[in-house]
Amino acid sequence: MGLLSNRVTRESLKAGDHIYSWRTAYIYAHHGIYIGDDKVIHFTRRGQEVGTGTVLDVLLVSSGPVKSQELCPNCTTSEDGHGVVVSCLNCFLAGGVLYKFEYAVSPALFLAKARGGTCTLAVSDEDEIVVHRAKYLLENGFGCYNLFKKNCEDFAIYCKTGHLVVDEGTIGRSGQAISTIGGSLAAVLSSPLRFVTTNVYGIAVTAVGVYCVSRYAADIGMRSDVVKIQVEDLTRSLAVGLLRVIEPQISMNLAPQSTQIVSQ
Repeated sequence: MGLLSNRVTRESLKAGDHIYSWRTAYIYAHHGIYIGDDKVIHFTRRGQEVGTGTVLDVLLVSSGPVKSQELCPNCTTSEDGHGVVVSCLNCFLAGGVLYKFEYAVSPALFLAKARGGTCTLAVSDEDEIVVHRAKYLLENGFGCYNLFKKNCEDFAIYCKTGHLVVDEGTIGRSGQAISTIGGSLAAVLSSPLRFVTTNVYGIAVTAVGVYCVSRYAADIGMRSDVVKIQVEDLTRSLAVGLLRVIEPQISMNLAPQSTQIVSQ
């Protein structure tokens, strides 16, 4: 992997890797956890990779891979299930290129990656723990899919780190969602600067700066509203719809402090 691409080979994969594949026209990427034996556990919306419940689905679904009419003998999915499924690597990639999500990257490398959803500043847990979380959620679910608050990337990042962003009881947001929101935010925040300078290059540079700052501040490795929760506690809390956040104690440490989350 390098600065411009996170592309990897199948032979280099190991159980516990967070992998992804861009879909048609690079509109979005689908993420999952490789668990070995050519299998990937990933989070979907009732068997679909993406979904919002709005007219936006027409664009998202049309950009995705064309589903084969023949059922893969190695894969089982449920249209009415909780959304966490296991697929063979071929079905997960759907003809796309294999990429590996990077963890514990430096701030310089993070900012150099122009597109979100490819890396994070957060540190990954050990591979055995990652695989355990993915398999546990396959059996017990990850709650309701939400494109902007809890999607396939959020699922994979949780499996890797055990971290969630909880804001008034909702979980979010992924890097690629932040890229979409951040791009719009940059355009909005930089627009008043047209009154300061008429130089189109100056406005463009400012917009890029705002975009990068928004991505950096929103990364799960930097946020202060991050909680770490055991997978067993998470599924138990989701089952009853209760997530109670305990505020962290004040510390002189300048690093972001994670809160704790417990079931009520």
